[in-house]
Amino acid sequence: MDKRPISPSSLQTRFVDIHEVLPEEEEGITPSMSEKPENKRVNRPIRVRDTKRNHRSFSRQVSLETGFTVLNRESKAKDERRALPRSGRSFGGFDSANRIGIEGRKGDFSIFKTKSTLSKQNSLLPSRKDHQREMESQRTEGSTEGLDESVNRSVPAGRYFAALRGPELDQVKDYEDILLPKDEKWPFLLRFPIGCYGICLGLSSQAVLWRALATSPAVKFLHISPFINLALWILALAVLVSVSFTYILKCIFYFEAVKREYFHPVRVNFFFAPWVVCMFLAIGLPPMLSPKTLHPAIWCAFMGPYFFLELKIYGQWLSGGKRRLCKVANPSSHLSVVGNFVGAILASNVGWNEPAKFLWAVGFAHYLVVFVTLYQRLPTSEALPKELHPVYSMFIAAPSAASLAWRTIYGEFDGCSRTCFFIALFLYVSLVVRINFFTGFRFSVAWWSYTFPMTTASVATIKYAEEVPSFLSKGLAITLSFLSSAMVSVLFVSTLLHAFVWHTLFPNDLAIAITKKRLAKEKKPFKRAYDIKRWTKQALTKHNSVNKDFEAEKEDC
Repeated sequence: MDKRPISPSSLQTRFVDIHEVLPEEEEGITPSMSEKPENKRVNRPIRVRDTKRNHRSFSRQVSLETGFTVLNRESKAKDERRALPRSGRSFGGFDSANRIGIEGRKGDFSIFKTKSTLSKQNSLLPSRKDHQREMESQRTEGSTEGLDESVNRSVPAGRYFAALRGPELDQVKDYEDILLPKDEKWPFLLRFPIGCYGICLGLSSQAVLWRALATSPAVKFLHISPFINLALWILALAVLVSVSFTYILKCIFYFEAVKREYFHPVRVNFFFAPWVVCMFLAIGLPPMLSPKTLHPAIWCAFMGPYFFLELKIYGQWLSGGKRRLCKVANPSSHLSVVGNFVGAILASNVGWNEPAKFLWAVGFAHYLVVFVTLYQRLPTSEALPKELHPVYSMFIAAPSAASLAWRTIYGEFDGCSRTCFFIALFLYVSLVVRINFFTGFRFSVAWWSYTFPMTTASVATIKYAEEVPSFLSKGLAITLSFLSSAMVSVLFVSTLLHAFVWHTLFPNDLAIAITKKRLAKEKKPFKRAYDIKRWTKQALTKHNSVNKDFEAEKEDC
């Protein structure tokens, strides 16, 4: 760009302090703008000392009359720094060749890669590229000032609620920026969320449902083939293996992203899902494959990791400071409670009734606390959205599973079991009757979490029909079972289409790429621009008043 020398007379005009002008803003200055001040007061003498002082004091100031920025020639190194524009690009993008070197680079996804011990040791050794890295770090100093000092540190729970929106906290608010580019497709493992275990929950619970339909005397007249249960069980097992294998790869290569999901208030509850799915598969094992009594080691293998994770999460709820229950409670918190009831059912099937009663008591106590907390006020301060969001169906899962667990432990559908069942039935109806919630929804993997509570309620209804055989109870059991199976079928077909035909199943997971702190510096240009406008208005008003007084004095004379 052709830069003209700054006329000394241009320094006599009014200035106001604003932010440092970016190179792209500087290019917008035309030569005609810089030529105007040269015609005024050219012959006026200027002291050298005053000129240097003006250069120092006006290095970040702009003339209101000309709009021309006075640059400090002595600080040329600062010109190489690039500030992040609010254009939707992220800190990790660095897509422009102006930002890093001549060639530039695309999204820097290495910030979420696993930090291995070997890489830490190699970083201590001298390298030929040390100088180059040092120069690159100096070049990108301005763009990384607002970046988190370390990505792998835990993000406060309140930060997720502040930066994200939606009941699942998976949508970035408009005024927030992220660490990775939004308009660039991320690696597959980074886009693979732990919420995919919702697919396994839906299919494994369907295996339990169709086993109940094939063996229950209440619906014996339907003549359900047990091979349906076998096919669903094999399909659920295959999906569980696939999802687990993929997520293990994510843990290996992008462990920092996995930690981000663990600190997420909603997704942390899905870390319970793999063990719940395994227990569902053990409960829904086809009769032709299952022994008379399951070995207790199966229960220990599945319930052990769940219990230790439960101790961690419940401890945070009780005395976790910023991660206590009143701060992080959301409908998906029911998933961390449901596993207690599913584990109680499996413990009763292996012949351990006392551990089953213990798990039921722990689960029911925490269910009451979560239920009351969510009924009072959601941390997101958002009402139920227009569409029936799947995560809200978690309200149905816990009482349904509690009803089944009590019936399995004590062998009858007595008063306590029926109380839990009626609570679940009322919550089910209160969501279903709102037909307008089903309009205008957009498919997401999260919709699979809606099938799991529906299926659990259907199984509980079948057990209730066995204790209270009537036309109404049997009809209700068949209706709920049909609805849950139809929902699973629709979602299964939609998932296949989005995955293999439209390739839109896994969009960029923006929720894990938020910054640890909101960049308050981004607001300064706007604030200063407002200050310029206000200062200009005041200056013009004062100038007009002075002119009026001067004209009045001339008239008096």
